[in-house]
Amino acid sequence: MSAEYMALRGNHEIILCERGIRTFEPSTRNTLDLNAVPIVKKLSHLPMIVDPSHGTGAWDLVLPMAQAAVVAGADGLIIEVHPHPESALSDGFQSLRPEKFRALMERLRELAPYVQRSCPEEVSTVVR
Repeated sequence: MSAEYMALRGNHEIILCERGIRTFEPSTRNTLDLNAVPIVKKLSHLPMIVDPSHGTGAWDLVLPMAQAAVVAGADGLIIEVHPHPESALSDGFQSLRPEKFRALMERLRELAPYVQRSCPEEVSTVVR
């Protein structure tokens, strides 16, 4: 209800984001709670994005979780990209190299029509 509270006060530029929940599972940074996407889409009119980079904390899990997020109904994704993840100041372990990001986008463009979604041809990235 915090988003509704903000909207009642005049802020209508709200996007919800699933970034993972803390669990006792030690193999990932967080547990990416993708069942939250269709639940939120059912209960709210607000757009929902998913951050598989932060939600898993592992670059090799970003592709499958990004695909799953699109199929679950996410309106967008946050993907961390870095040309040299090994020298990133933070979160290099969860950052895709640009070529892996391009491959991910190609895969999402193939997948999106199967769930009545689209994927932009050009994507801007913020390198951290």
